[in-house]
Amino acid sequence: MEKSLEKKFNTIFETESSSSYFAPGRINLIGEHTDYNGGHVFPAAISIGTYGIAEKRDDRTVRMYSENFPEKGTIAFSLDDLSYNQEHDWANYPKGVIKYLIEAGAKIESGADILFYGTIPNGAGLSSSASIELLTGVIFNDLFKLQQETLDLVKIGKRVENEFIGVNSGIMDQFAIGMGKKDHAILLDTNTLKYELVPAAFGEYTIVIMNTNKRRELADSKYNERRAECEEALHRLQTILEIQSLGELTEEQFNRHQSLIEYPVLIKRARHAVTENQRTLKAKAALQAGDLEAFGLLLNDSHRSLQEDYEVTGIELDTLVDFAQKQPNVLGARMTGAGFGGCAIALVKKEAVEAFKEAVSSGYKEAIGYAADFYPAEIADSAGKLIK
Repeated sequence: MEKSLEKKFNTIFETESSSSYFAPGRINLIGEHTDYNGGHVFPAAISIGTYGIAEKRDDRTVRMYSENFPEKGTIAFSLDDLSYNQEHDWANYPKGVIKYLIEAGAKIESGADILFYGTIPNGAGLSSSASIELLTGVIFNDLFKLQQETLDLVKIGKRVENEFIGVNSGIMDQFAIGMGKKDHAILLDTNTLKYELVPAAFGEYTIVIMNTNKRRELADSKYNERRAECEEALHRLQTILEIQSLGELTEEQFNRHQSLIEYPVLIKRARHAVTENQRTLKAKAALQAGDLEAFGLLLNDSHRSLQEDYEVTGIELDTLVDFAQKQPNVLGARMTGAGFGGCAIALVKKEAVEAFKEAVSSGYKEAIGYAADFYPAEIADSAGKLIK
């Protein structure tokens, strides 16, 4: 992979490349729409991700090319103008990282040529934007010997999403990609950023990613609306309770005080945030105990909550998950990511994966009218430089 990309780099930029890098994508095993509600999330980095080939320049120009968007050609800009530019399309993500690195005091005094190639399907909800953000941070950290801590790069990636791109997302995606470890999930407290690596040993089972192939544009979705609804529910609870986030509540506390919220829709949104947070803690305990059946049931419960209380699934995800849950040799299935299209995951017995794919694919295509795609999900290490 890296050799062919290096040749492409040499052709595009008419110069030799020096270094290769990779940043994974991520799946969230459980804990959806909890990160911005001050709860826990339970993501893992995956072997599908973004490659980068890079070389420093002698001037202040940055040139970027993506093998995923060849029709956009080479996108060039100066370090002296790192403002958002709609015409720069996908390159605004890495551009934002460079901007905020410099604002944080990083000495980036010359530009770079970078070729990107992502194996994450566009719009699938596997965090392609966070992957390219962390990849850019790792590249500049290495090329310019910046000595930035990984957590600083994680926070910069989140800032790019929130302030540069304008998506009100939490920190989970960047954290999983920056801090992931092979064969481990991360239980992250988004309130404190304390985290714990939990062995994700699935034995005779494996995680299968199922792509609805309905493109999910996060900035155009109802993501910001859901966040506002949760903030309003929290505000109403704070008239009595001394809490800073919904993630601080147990299910018992929420049930006792939910009447403060008044509006049924807001109660549903907050109930999801509270119960989903508790599911992450139960999932950690289940994996540590080796109880995969309990873990699978939690996946099913999570999807039901996302469908009925948070209402972020849609017919494509619901159809895919419903077919998956009904298959033999499946312990559980749920949507993963922000929803409104994108992907789901299923915990499937390894020996039954092909039969599972065939059955779910057939049922989904008949119901929806087009095919779903399936990917094996190996839990991978965090973003970094590839050793030649």
